[in-house]
Amino acid sequence: MTLRSDHVAGIFFVALGLLVFALSGDLPFGTLSSPGAGMMPKLMAGLMIAFAVMIIITANTSRPFIEIDWSDRWHAILVASTTAIAIFAYQKVGFLITMSFLVFTLLVLVERRNALIAAVYSIALTLFAYWLFGKALKAPLERGFLWF
Repeated sequence: MTLRSDHVAGIFFVALGLLVFALSGDLPFGTLSSPGAGMMPKLMAGLMIAFAVMIIITANTSRPFIEIDWSDRWHAILVASTTAIAIFAYQKVGFLITMSFLVFTLLVLVERRNALIAAVYSIALTLFAYWLFGKALKAPLERGFLWF
């Protein structure tokens, strides 16, 4: 049997789903009429596992794993590391600053866009997201050390 790219991706997402199940095990599931804090993570993990198994089953149509072109790996590493830094900074710095810098960094350093246009776009996008989630949907967003 040839190991294909969809086999590897499916196995990865099954493992990730099982990890989410394990980490959300202490959260109460609740009922459909009164969902608990653990319902959404377990539901999403279950769906991820189900779709990953479907990908594994239909993997015979994908390319063999050994034939994958890894020339764009540095781009992926840069995106993942920038996002990881933003995740760690989110609680300390806050939503507005972290998301503005995240979008700006991704546009300027990763996608090589104009810095001025990227700055305007990142601030506008972050303010819209803040209004949508923080004000309209009343979702609690981190304020950070500057309180905004």
